[in-house]
Amino acid sequence: MTDTQAGAGEQAQALPPITVHAQYIKDLSFENPRSPQSLMQPSQPQLTLDVKVKARPIEGKTFEVAIVIEADAKSGESEPVFVLELVYAGVFTVGEVPEEHVGPLLLIECPRLLFPFARAIVANITREAGFPPLNITPVDFVALYRQQLAQAQPGQIGTA
Repeated sequence: MTDTQAGAGEQAQALPPITVHAQYIKDLSFENPRSPQSLMQPSQPQLTLDVKVKARPIEGKTFEVAIVIEADAKSGESEPVFVLELVYAGVFTVGEVPEEHVGPLLLIECPRLLFPFARAIVANITREAGFPPLNITPVDFVALYRQQLAQAQPGQIGTA
């Protein structure tokens, strides 16, 4: 084996399991339907928060992974205070990993990499809208993945 062949073999083994190509806001919506009254209400609104993860193939071993965060705040009278939807996505290439590890990489590890940025966007947008920043607690993506496995039919995990 030549030095060139040995170097190429070492490079193939050194490829990371995930390569991040880009991350971006795919969709962002914030509604404050009762402003300015909603900004002056004395009581704490009731918040409903939902986090989902989706993945879709782009080409070969390259995928788009998206975290969908929906927050809905209502006053004590069930009137809307604000509604937020964020789809924060990234483009990832999966390296040479066994096929059974691709799903967990895409739906657990990729969202872990994206989440701090999505969390900061949510906190900033709520603060800029005149509310206290909405600081989302860390998400257990392993539990979310297991929940998706339990609810989905074969072949549907995380697909858009």
